[in-house]
Amino acid sequence: MEPVQQHMQEITQKRYDLFLKDFETIVNIDSSTDNKSGVEQVARFFEKRLQEIGFEVKILKLANCNKSTHEDDLVPCLEATNRPGAEKFDIMMLGHMDTVFPPGEVKKRPFKIEGDRATGPGVCDMKGGLLVALHVLEKLKENGTLDDLSVCVAFNGDEETGSEASQEWIKQKALMSQRVFVFEPCRPGYRFVLQRKGGGWFFVTAKGISAHAGADPEKGANAVVEIAHQIVAINKLNDLEIGTSAQVTVVSGGDKVNIIPNEAKASVDVRISRPEEVERVNNFFRSLSQNTHIPGVTVSVEGFIDRPPMVLDEKTRTLWNLFEKKSRELDKDMKIEGISTGGCSDGNFTSALGVPTIDGMGIVGANSHREDEYVELASINRMIGLITDVCQVFCIKK
Repeated sequence: MEPVQQHMQEITQKRYDLFLKDFETIVNIDSSTDNKSGVEQVARFFEKRLQEIGFEVKILKLANCNKSTHEDDLVPCLEATNRPGAEKFDIMMLGHMDTVFPPGEVKKRPFKIEGDRATGPGVCDMKGGLLVALHVLEKLKENGTLDDLSVCVAFNGDEETGSEASQEWIKQKALMSQRVFVFEPCRPGYRFVLQRKGGGWFFVTAKGISAHAGADPEKGANAVVEIAHQIVAINKLNDLEIGTSAQVTVVSGGDKVNIIPNEAKASVDVRISRPEEVERVNNFFRSLSQNTHIPGVTVSVEGFIDRPPMVLDEKTRTLWNLFEKKSRELDKDMKIEGISTGGCSDGNFTSALGVPTIDGMGIVGANSHREDEYVELASINRMIGLITDVCQVFCIKK
């Protein structure tokens, strides 16, 4: 092996070993969305490392408009840049530090390497992706090109519950950016996400009148029967041809078998592929209270489409073409693909603003939100290498 090649291989191995050490550190921090101290602990890890390569870092505490401003309700978020005061960023690196797993999950199944995979809570969604972003920036610093880029890093702590506190902050930073890289997991087979469905949750409540089911049924107004009618109406929203789905996922109602139920509820998960569906779906749910079926029962609805769809426009397609070109140059065996998915991410917000957005830039993995979640270790250096090469295209020519 030539001396230069051997040196580069040693650097790559050193980066890989450090990545695994970092991986174990942050995966072994319980950081469910409601575990604010755990999320902040993850943020502090990245704060230290980013400061070491010259970034100005802030740990923000953002308030959810639906909750109090008490310290325990504030969402920890990390904001960092190597160009304080910049009016425009070449790249925004976006990710989330929270997971869906409750406190105690790390003790139950800590970070572990099994053959060519790593497992642990949040290993795929999305602590592996956060580390890809960090190591790309560290590599850019090492090769002397980071100073020729203006970068914004935005890691929030409430994505798994809808980014209610952080979405306006994310939008603000995206509008200051030329392009957005979202470090959600890359799908097996190096499939990046170029399109996502938008969506939201709706909560339908029917309130009626209780009565004895046998002796005085005529005195009651059955909320369960009303919610059943509403569910049938909601089901008609489904239209696979235009990519709209409305799935009733949780239903409750009634107390005892011999009492006419005075309350029933239905939770609905809605996903849309087209921006114009936002108004149609929101209007439909607002109309339910005016279309009841059981006399004496009233219907109320909470919720709305809060994430617009992530649509593949020409600017994003041009950016994707660059990724394809660089992947071929980096590794002829690394065939990347752009896909569409029904799941949402914070990339939905940035894409809807017209900012070119590529998602799925973390390491390759699968089974998010499950105990068998995993990532493919072989993808670590490949993803770091590819994204580093792409970033360097946007360096300022001096």
